[in-house]
Amino acid sequence: MTNPSVIAQFANGPTGLFAFRVNRHRRQLWLLSSVAIALSLLGMAISWLSPSIRAPLRPGLDFTGGTQIQIERRCEPACGELKLSALEGTLRALILPSAPGEPAPALASTSVQLLDGGRSVVMRLPSLSPDQAELVLNTIEPLVGETVPGALSVDTIGPTLGSQLLQASLLSLLVSFVGISLYITFRYDRIFALLALLCLAHDVLITCGLFAWLGLVFGVEVNSLFAVALLTIAGYSVNDTVVIFDRIREKRNELKELPLADQADEAVISTLTRSVYTSLTTLLPLVALIFFGGSTLFWFAIALSFGILIGAWSSIAVAPTLLPVLARR
Repeated sequence: MTNPSVIAQFANGPTGLFAFRVNRHRRQLWLLSSVAIALSLLGMAISWLSPSIRAPLRPGLDFTGGTQIQIERRCEPACGELKLSALEGTLRALILPSAPGEPAPALASTSVQLLDGGRSVVMRLPSLSPDQAELVLNTIEPLVGETVPGALSVDTIGPTLGSQLLQASLLSLLVSFVGISLYITFRYDRIFALLALLCLAHDVLITCGLFAWLGLVFGVEVNSLFAVALLTIAGYSVNDTVVIFDRIREKRNELKELPLADQADEAVISTLTRSVYTSLTTLLPLVALIFFGGSTLFWFAIALSFGILIGAWSSIAVAPTLLPVLARR
């Protein structure tokens, strides 16, 4: 039988730093998530309609195919000034010889990035042969200046392989969603499985929306590492959600006289400290990757960090507040 003091505690309202009752403020919490989802959909729609992107996210070399050339400039003590517009204009005006049996690649869509204060130059071009890549390097040499011997990187991915990577990434995400829904349906019930899928879709959509805006404003591209980040976010999110589900099931047995909304609130309160501490400790190595991991892992760490925060939010503010509504219906 439920202790009367426990029921009185609910009647008197929350106490303590971590005694925030989410179901009493669920409309405000839903509004925040709705705004984030709307902004994400807007960014993805604008990206899709953009003539230079034509996709919900700006696809990187892994998915589109092409050649990426990265060179390191010799900067002692500092790098000389290098204008990005002049470098891009020189490349786009360059006419490359055609390879046997293939048309000459057009460089009109070439993109160039300067990293590490101009020390590193990254060029993304259509698929080039070794001779064509050497001609590109010889053309930009007067603008770039002296380079570091042995620091040249030329990576080429064919369009067929890029398409296969994209399909494999989408299939992996779909399989993870199906597997999670089946596990939670077997472990709990269909309502919990539906909530877990809603939280996963919420987390993945908002993370994709962030990178849609980053692609529009800063030209950030998504690659196979971004797909890995989404799968990791899905796993982390469902882990947090399952912890909440376990505690809700316990509270439903302990507090049978209370409404389901109050049972869910008590479950959130009892796990909130754990969720906050777990998220913070997970973020610590990711912050180290952001500052010290280099350019290759920078956006991967950004995606993971943002996804973990959104995953913690959905586990606390979305799943427990939707459960009483779905259970009534």
